[in-house]
Amino acid sequence: MPIRTATAIWEGGLKEGKGSFASPSGVKAAFGFGTRFGDEPGANPEELLAAAHAACFSMALGAGLEKAGLKATRIDTKAYCTLEKLEIGFTVTKMRLECRASVPGIDAKKFDEIAQATKAGCPISRALAAISTIELDAKLV
Repeated sequence: MPIRTATAIWEGGLKEGKGSFASPSGVKAAFGFGTRFGDEPGANPEELLAAAHAACFSMALGAGLEKAGLKATRIDTKAYCTLEKLEIGFTVTKMRLECRASVPGIDAKKFDEIAQATKAGCPISRALAAISTIELDAKLV
């Protein structure tokens, strides 16, 4: 399997510094204290984590449905990454996945069974196992 990479550069102190990240696929963005810990618009590492989780879950759900003999026409997943300041420092404390999927020929019970298994088993969920809460709200549309 290929090894994926990304690069991040930080210049300066925490509050006044500035950073940027980039990946070989062309994803590039700048970030700073205000975009990460405040409400300033812009990129931050947690949104990348959320994007990775949403993408991985969607792809894995498609595979799980296919393994069950079903084919989704659309899987739309939004991930929320919660960063909180705890006694030990800033910590990602929760991930929430909201998935809406169109899957012909499946009932809600079977869909939920496959979605829950996907939440537990997708590679990014497994990588995020240190997060105490990973929630899933998955519905057929």
